Amino acid sequence: MSAFVNLLALAVPIFTLQVYDRVVGSGGISTLEGLLIGMVIVLVFDYILRQSRSRIMQRVAMRVDIIIGRKLFEKVMSLPLQALEAQPSAYWTSLFRDADTVRNTLSGASAILIADLPFAIFFLGLIFILAPPVAPVMVVMLPIFMFIAWRSASETASASADERQSSQTRDSFINELIAGRTTIKALSLDHSMRPQWEEKHAENIERALARGSKTDGFSNFGATLSLITTLLLTTVGALAIIDQKLTMGALIATNMLSGRIMGPANQLVTQWRTYTSFKQSVEKLGMLFNTASERQESAVQIERPNGEIELETIIFSYGEGGKPVINDVSLTIKARGVHALVGRNGSGKSTLLKIIQGLYRPSKGRVLLDGADLSQFTRDEISSWIGYVPQESILFTGTIRDNITLRKTDATDEEVLKAAEEAGVHQFVIDMPDGYGTDIGESGANLSGGQRQRIAIARALIGDPPVLVLDEPSSSLDRQAEQELRRTLVEIGRDRTVIIVTHSPILLAACDDLVAMDRGKIALAGPAHEILPKLFGTAPKGGGDKPATSGGPTAKPAAPNQQPGPQQGPKLGPQQGTQPAQRPAGPGGPGPNAKPGAPAVKPPVGPQSRPQGAPKPVQPSTRSTKVPPSVQNRTQKQQRAQAGGQQGAAAQSVNQANQNPKSANIDQAQARTAKPTRPAPGTNRPVNTREEK
Repeated sequence: MSAFVNLLALAVPIFTLQVYDRVVGSGGISTLEGLLIGMVIVLVFDYILRQSRSRIMQRVAMRVDIIIGRKLFEKVMSLPLQALEAQPSAYWTSLFRDADTVRNTLSGASAILIADLPFAIFFLGLIFILAPPVAPVMVVMLPIFMFIAWRSASETASASADERQSSQTRDSFINELIAGRTTIKALSLDHSMRPQWEEKHAENIERALARGSKTDGFSNFGATLSLITTLLLTTVGALAIIDQKLTMGALIATNMLSGRIMGPANQLVTQWRTYTSFKQSVEKLGMLFNTASERQESAVQIERPNGEIELETIIFSYGEGGKPVINDVSLTIKARGVHALVGRNGSGKSTLLKIIQGLYRPSKGRVLLDGADLSQFTRDEISSWIGYVPQESILFTGTIRDNITLRKTDATDEEVLKAAEEAGVHQFVIDMPDGYGTDIGESGANLSGGQRQRIAIARALIGDPPVLVLDEPSSSLDRQAEQELRRTLVEIGRDRTVIIVTHSPILLAACDDLVAMDRGKIALAGPAHEILPKLFGTAPKGGGDKPATSGGPTAKPAAPNQQPGPQQGPKLGPQQGTQPAQRPAGPGGPGPNAKPGAPAVKPPVGPQSRPQGAPKPVQPSTRSTKVPPSVQNRTQKQQRAQAGGQQGAAAQSVNQANQNPKSANIDQAQARTAKPTRPAPGTNRPVNTREEK
């Protein structure tokens, strides 16, 4: 179609040639009328052809946009998580802009220019036929235009690449500002952010000016060459007319045809930036499509797994040659029950969770689900078997129901309600006017942090996956909600495998098994009632869902720099795990350095037990402790001995009171206001200062 358009473009120069040579010189009015009628028909046909070509180009652009956009989205979604995390978010955003660049280049003026350039040779040949004396001018000027276009390409390519890089850096900074807008406002960080923004923005402007100055220089030089071409054609043509080697009409027609030649050549100089961007975009998209994707077809087919997970000598590091983040980890997690991963920050807990889900591929070793290697299955199958609640609850624009059913868009209302009730979403949704149709805003901005986390848990539960993985699920929950989540996890763990990363004593108390990690390795692993005392010195109390074990001495908490004993196994100190603060030693209670099972020494009672002016001691809880019989007998003997000494002290105090009644009144007032102290180990009789007196 472009061929017909360019052929019809010859109509105007030929019309001008005939008018000047046949109409003006001879006064042929009838010839002029015939030429006008013919030109009207040609112009109408030319308009139809141009419109048709525009429609075709628009359809081509639409198809290119649909195909590239779909392929690009599918490719990005099929990439491994490590590949997605290797580039900043601005890089992935720029890929979709690259798709727009490809579409615009293939459907806009640049594509039409490419279609019109071959006809420049055709028009040059026509000039040789109409005006041979001026044809050498075009032969000289056309290569100069091509050389300028080539230099423009080489000069602006590097400048355009630098501008794109600076734009990507600036866009990454903008994304960080938008993501952290609440923190910036709360802490008034605009003063520190402004210099960084101005620096990145100034760099982008500088690169844009450098690219623009080069592009404008070549464009202006091309426009000057066009004027020089017209000047030379007119001068040489005038001399040819004087020598009667050329007619006036031929000269004018040649000028018009030269515009059809020099116009595309000059556009090639100005449009070269578009072609450079197109080339860079195609190269980036080509690199993306050449990146290895995750498995798209399963090697084997299995039924719904039970949820037993086994790790075999897993080694993983970020990047080739990097230090292993997970180092030689072997672990078996039985089906069903609640299992926890604990450890200090950076010990590899979250990384191990992603390896269990197949999001990270280990450098060595493998992950088995019910005895089948996880690498044999597609991402869709793995995600249907393993529900995941990330540490940061990410929601998407839409309603509450839309976010819950993202994993299973065809979920029924009964399935949505079941997942919502298990996650504790239903309790606050029923109080909303629109219920599950409530719009949550961008990224769930209309909800609290705890509500977003509950919706994320419900989203992981939809579809009834046999394995549920949660990374710090209680980080945004209050204590009451944490207790409810604890009960929910215990209930879910009856028929599912629940794996959590948490430092919450409430959730740890609900666990069946516990794995303590340190520096990418497993430090301790086993039943929770055995591991928790080794980590914390005493099992944390989280409620009444699981019976607490008692009757034996508990392990002493590890000091910050204490090395684990040979019999107790490795322990996590303050830097290795969450350790409850030690209760200060009060009257009647063991101090922080007391050995488990040692008898507690009963404090002296009476007003003389505390120096005058000293603060009252902190009273510990009245929880009784089971003591062996031998220790209990020794303790009772010590108490009887102390009681005898205290009776003598009381008699002496009465004699002093008779001698000093005022002092006795003060002591009696202090005795009445004294609080009961902690009962001695092995006895149920509370020691009270007033009773002893």
